[in-house]
Amino acid sequence: MGLRERIESGEAVLGVVGLGYVGLPLAVEMAKAGHRVIGLEVSAEKADLVNAGTSYIPDVPTQELADLVSAGLIEATTDFSRAGETDAIAICVPTPLNEMKEPDTSYMETAARSITPYLHPEMLITLESTTYPGTTEEVIQPILESGGLKVGTDLYLAFSPERVDPGNPVYQTRNTPKVIGGVTPACTEAAVALYGRYIDTVVPVSSTRVSEMTKLLENTFRGVNIALMNELLMLCERMDINLWEVIDAAKTKPFGYMAFYPGPGLGGHCIPIDPFYLSWKAKEYDFRTEFIDLSGRINENMPYYVINRLMDAMNDQRKPLADSKVLVLGVAYKSDIDDMRESPAIRIAELLLEKQARIVYHDPFVPSFVVSGTEVTSVELTPETVADADVVLIITAHKDIDYGMIASRASLVFDTRNALAGVDSQNVVRL
Repeated sequence: MGLRERIESGEAVLGVVGLGYVGLPLAVEMAKAGHRVIGLEVSAEKADLVNAGTSYIPDVPTQELADLVSAGLIEATTDFSRAGETDAIAICVPTPLNEMKEPDTSYMETAARSITPYLHPEMLITLESTTYPGTTEEVIQPILESGGLKVGTDLYLAFSPERVDPGNPVYQTRNTPKVIGGVTPACTEAAVALYGRYIDTVVPVSSTRVSEMTKLLENTFRGVNIALMNELLMLCERMDINLWEVIDAAKTKPFGYMAFYPGPGLGGHCIPIDPFYLSWKAKEYDFRTEFIDLSGRINENMPYYVINRLMDAMNDQRKPLADSKVLVLGVAYKSDIDDMRESPAIRIAELLLEKQARIVYHDPFVPSFVVSGTEVTSVELTPETVADADVVLIITAHKDIDYGMIASRASLVFDTRNALAGVDSQNVVRL
């Protein structure tokens, strides 16, 4: 029985390399479609949690995972030789930047090398890790072919970028359309057939490079527009105009406008990182990505701008930042999730310490995190905690926070997210 027949019959055994924010939700959807799924994970702790039916990803309910594990549809292992039992494998590993803001493809390369000895004919490998155009064919394909099997004749290889939006109550793995581009038309067809089993809408494109570029376009678009709002924020401050009110007015236009918002800096694994993948690759073609580079500089500067504005607000109350107690409210990179990846709160906390401020924080989703090598722990948010702080600095606006209490009890609030919209008080300063 060939791969297509095994896919269509539901007999195909599927593998996922990396059971994180992308991989575990994907594995769950595969299993819900009736496929047996083997998760390949370098972390024994994560593998053990999955096998115990315990989810560590907010978008995956523990009960749902537990039911699939009990039914024998999902298991996790650190033994990569079990890749040989699968008919198709999705690689879902991190793609960070190094200190020079250059792409670090080492996780993808390691994942590919780990499964290469166990590849077999009629096997499909898809790469979901966000990366620069050309990675699938220039980096991953040679590794997979080093074992003797060739893509297009023995193996199928495709790129299908993850589009995970952690905490999104509407769009999750299954109902977010999936872009798929294969090395050959047959590779695309095989990947479309597989993803069509557990994704509502699949969107085939002509190549892996188009698929890779699609993800970078999506996140570069967001990064550039957020940078525009951040730049306008600085201008509106000088002009004494409330940009938040301007945005609310502008978004009443039913066409030709999409609302983006300023903030204390970019967070998450995609928007702060993906545009740099594209700007790095562009240099190979003697091309400078001016918009991307400029927006990157603006967004990266926002934590410094926040600190300067905070010092101005405290100065108006005759308070120095040094030795003042700063209550940081919210440290996850966005509201109502526990994800700290690239959160601007990390850099802001470091800058506060450099300015000799005393910091405490509250985040109901993040019990602790590390600042300048020291672990700090979330404090309980009480009227006494708020009143005891010299300033409350809102970095992430989680929904279940009593902002009315904060506005009434804090001596000073610096709000970077417009969480206190509509509150007209002398002690509230907005970014």
